[in-house]
Amino acid sequence: MTAPEDDAAGALAGTPEEQRAALERWRLVLGEPGQSVLAGGQLSEAGAGRDAALDWLYGRDEDLERRGVRQPRHGGDGPSVVTTVDWLDDITTLFPKETIERLQRDAVERYEIHDVVTDPAVLARIEPNPTLLKAVLRTKHLMNPDVLLLARRIVEAVVRQLVEKLATEVRHAFSGARSRTASRFKVARNFDIRRTLRANLGRYRPEERKVYVETAYFVSRTRRHLDQWQVILLVDQSGSMTGSVIHSAVTAACLWGLPGVKTHLVAFDTAVVDLTADVDDPVELLMKVQLGGGTDIAKAVAYGAGLIEQPRRTILVLISDLYEGGSEHRLVRLVRDIAEQGTKVLCLAALDEDADPAFDRDMGRRLADAGAAVGAMTPGQLAAFVAEQVGR
Repeated sequence: MTAPEDDAAGALAGTPEEQRAALERWRLVLGEPGQSVLAGGQLSEAGAGRDAALDWLYGRDEDLERRGVRQPRHGGDGPSVVTTVDWLDDITTLFPKETIERLQRDAVERYEIHDVVTDPAVLARIEPNPTLLKAVLRTKHLMNPDVLLLARRIVEAVVRQLVEKLATEVRHAFSGARSRTASRFKVARNFDIRRTLRANLGRYRPEERKVYVETAYFVSRTRRHLDQWQVILLVDQSGSMTGSVIHSAVTAACLWGLPGVKTHLVAFDTAVVDLTADVDDPVELLMKVQLGGGTDIAKAVAYGAGLIEQPRRTILVLISDLYEGGSEHRLVRLVRDIAEQGTKVLCLAALDEDADPAFDRDMGRRLADAGAAVGAMTPGQLAAFVAEQVGR
């Protein structure tokens, strides 16, 4: 076998400076055990700073000691201990923004360094981002009033960014709905692909696997308004659903006040809290959310059922990982009853930018069999779905 430095050097191209920079990156990835990659050389001053910052965070991983990669930490006459404030100041100057956010996320979520969001000195320096917003919501019960006031700055900044982004998508979704009326205006976004294919199937060439279109059809758009629809968001506030709680609050705020839409927002664990009165202020709403605790989904669905005014003009959105701590039988029965009366039931295992669902799949199948649509959506997709229903 060849030495690591030979493998790395053989794969490098470019000037000596570029090769040196690439080898230094390998050394930072591998940590102290990868020192041989530098072939006897040392890290640059900036590289040494990055290495120290990475070691401050990832060096606390207990698995390194188990595998003998490093010796246990202990006190002594070494250099002064780096504080979280020092570390944050260092990474701000040493790494690009994307890396800083990843390091902050690992500090909070992987190593539970809570003073990232509970120490006033840290909060005064930190740049708001979605990861820190989640951390604030998880740890705000640990904060005294002065710290909570500083933490609110993070909540306000990130929520403002999310609202601005989603509001644009909501405005686009509600700007006009496709109607069933044909249009002579040939606009790409109004192309009626189904009618066009049906009308031109006689021109299908099997050997070419192509349909030759003689006549293309388009639809018109109508303004969305008309009859009132209810959108009832039931949000599981267990710890694993933090991202969905945030995006539910933002989505509800963006839907609030739209013509034809009456929005409700309900948070639940083993208790049910109606937050509709604060929907127009997502920052205040999120500061009231209490994450964690058990889960009684059936109780929340029963509460949501009691809010329904016109079943066939209601969308009930259950946002939960579907791990029921109460009665599973009651939950399935309630969903079936609501769906059978004509209400559209969405069971979303995630409502966030990634729409990456993690949920009780057995319960998901049971709810789907009961008449619910089960999956995950981004906030923009949910807004588009609501707009499509309202515009019919």
